[in-house]
Amino acid sequence: MENHALIRLSVFAGLFALFAVIEALAPRRARTQPRSTRWFTNWAIIILDMLALRLLALALPLLAVGAALDAQTEGWGVMNAVELPLWATVVATVLIFDFAIWTQHVITHKIPLLWRFHRVHHADRDFDVTTAIRFHPVEIAFSMLLKIGLVYLLGPPAIGIVLFEIILNGTAMFNHANIRLPLWLDGVMRRLLVTPDMHRVHHSIIVKETHSNFGFFLSIWDVIFRTYRAQPKLGHDGVIIGVPEITDRSEQRLDKMLRQPFKNFTTSNSSTQK
Repeated sequence: MENHALIRLSVFAGLFALFAVIEALAPRRARTQPRSTRWFTNWAIIILDMLALRLLALALPLLAVGAALDAQTEGWGVMNAVELPLWATVVATVLIFDFAIWTQHVITHKIPLLWRFHRVHHADRDFDVTTAIRFHPVEIAFSMLLKIGLVYLLGPPAIGIVLFEIILNGTAMFNHANIRLPLWLDGVMRRLLVTPDMHRVHHSIIVKETHSNFGFFLSIWDVIFRTYRAQPKLGHDGVIIGVPEITDRSEQRLDKMLRQPFKNFTTSNSSTQK
């Protein structure tokens, strides 16, 4: 597990480059904003996210993978208390943590304080692979704290955590990518996995659509809990991306994105609520 950070970074960089190239060659929708401006701010915020996790590591030295190794050494957690094959604990880890992320995502939409921070992700006026990395540093730190707590509770193998994080990052970039899949392929894939067309519904400015399709990896949770919505009301060419209360283009600047959770906005168009 010594090289897990390098492995994750390599997979992330490779998949990001792949989806960025596909977006350029076969985009699903026309952009509404210049790529250079959006990519600068979205990349800048992920750098701040990484710095936030570094600061968190100073106060809490063991992040997710380290916590898994620590729990294994100490024998803490449910999975360390039962005898199961490694493959079974790895599969269970991926499934449980994916459901946990789905649940956390739902909660960030339901609790107003958490929504203020998560709203930064939704306030992107376009939808492409960089949207997958656009999260407020406070939300990233909060998510990591929840993940660490769950790691100590369950005691999953470290390799399961590494695999889950690789899958989560990869599928998040995939389903945020502005790529055009054949409709038949999208239909087949979304029976198990979240596709770009499926997740684009979640980024619609229409609130009922925003509160649907919460998954990042597996689509089954939205089907099971009846939060699945197949298509946007206005179609994929007509759907407006963003949140109704944040329409000023200046709010896409990095400094304003960081301040958005602490500001009150008013909705200018009530029709977006329907």
